[in-house]
Amino acid sequence: MMKRRRFKQSTTLNERLSDEATRCREEARALSPGRRREMLLRRARQDETAMQIEAWLRSPGLRAPT
Repeated sequence: MMKRRRFKQSTTLNERLSDEATRCREEARALSPGRRREMLLRRARQDETAMQIEAWLRSPGLRAPT
């Protein structure tokens, strides 16, 4: 059985998502309208949505009942 390779992330999920969204938007800005540009903008929106969901999941209002 193969062992899974594990490594620690050096940055938080939120930082990685933010960097990816920024990179996608900058790359899309340089392109002319078309399929590739729309895909990059969609990816940026997905990253921003993921950041909002992650923040919502980490909010203090969502704690297990005790």
